Amino acid sequence: MRILALSWWFPYPPDNGARLRVFNLLKQFSAEHQITLVAFSREARDADHLDSLKPYCQEVHLLPGRTFRRRSLKAWAGFLSSKPRAVIDTYDPEAATRIRHIASNGRFDVVVAFEVGPALGVAPYVSAVDGVPAVLEDLELSVLKERFTGQRGLWGRLRYGMMWWKTRRFTARMLRRFEVCTVASAQEQANVLEIVPDYRGLEIIPNGIDARLYRDDYGPPESDTLIFTGALTYQANFDAMHFFLSQVFPLVKRQRPGVRLRVTGSTEGVPVDRLPTADGVTFTGYVDDVRSLVARSQVCLAPMRIGGGTRLKVLEAMALGTPVVATSKGAEGLEVVPGRHLLVADEPAEFAEAVVSLLEDGELRERLSRNGRELVSARYDWSIIGRQYEAILSRVADRSR
Repeated sequence: MRILALSWWFPYPPDNGARLRVFNLLKQFSAEHQITLVAFSREARDADHLDSLKPYCQEVHLLPGRTFRRRSLKAWAGFLSSKPRAVIDTYDPEAATRIRHIASNGRFDVVVAFEVGPALGVAPYVSAVDGVPAVLEDLELSVLKERFTGQRGLWGRLRYGMMWWKTRRFTARMLRRFEVCTVASAQEQANVLEIVPDYRGLEIIPNGIDARLYRDDYGPPESDTLIFTGALTYQANFDAMHFFLSQVFPLVKRQRPGVRLRVTGSTEGVPVDRLPTADGVTFTGYVDDVRSLVARSQVCLAPMRIGGGTRLKVLEAMALGTPVVATSKGAEGLEVVPGRHLLVADEPAEFAEAVVSLLEDGELRERLSRNGRELVSARYDWSIIGRQYEAILSRVADRSR
């Protein structure tokens, strides 16, 4: 097949959840198919990494990406429009013209729109590609929906209610263009069916990892060490750390005074000063490769309370043999058994007790470590997920023919 891939993110280096998913799927597709990638670029470094995608893409086109600005001159236009503000801020007619030209020069069998981004990301640009069946990849609605349902004040309910209404309406309209829409979890599937009950093209494709890259020996874990991996620029990660540092970490320190926590990921532009402070907490900033830090930690944390999809941080930790303590939201979308593959707790006291039990019980750590590795290799390796996805693309292309 000839695949036209549209991505909101330039997928290299694969150093966050969105880039990881795009890069690994492109890598899997490239083994049997020809890929033309059109990616929006928002960082100067993107142009330096074009050669890194040559093994996987026949052509790579970089388009300048517009950034969603919450405070801009378009705010009033967004307020008065039926479209989500993010669409008005980021949609670029010139980019649509470029995509139309690229599509007209190639005989593509299917177009894949990698959605992750504000207001369906690149989905609106698919209208510029005529006559080619389309797949919307990894639609995520949970964050906005949960912001709306979690509001208590009148102004918050009105503000986020309007955003959620616009997004629902826009999503329902956009899905008409896509033969298939993939989501990463059953919860996201339910979100889509709530908006478009009669949509028949939904497929669950979870996140994954390349298990081969997690088999190195990084040495033994350091005593009393916790780790949280994830850029705090993502609202769900920031909320998770605020919850843990304010309500859970003090309880852990009462029983394990020497406990240390590393928080990896970019903090650029993040109001870190709004997070509770505590001895033993280190914000590492962006780390090129977190595998050694995770492998040398006794416990990986996933105290998520909002957000959707499946958690790459959990899969990476299990692949490295690092036991995980997660909330129900943090384990959402994963086929895990609490107590067998990881520990799950939602209340602060229960979460703290689960962390302490792992710090103190070597046999429990070993059991979760072994079972987690086995699960990831059997269910969440990208080679397995890639075959599932290729079957979907082939079905869409064949049906169109």
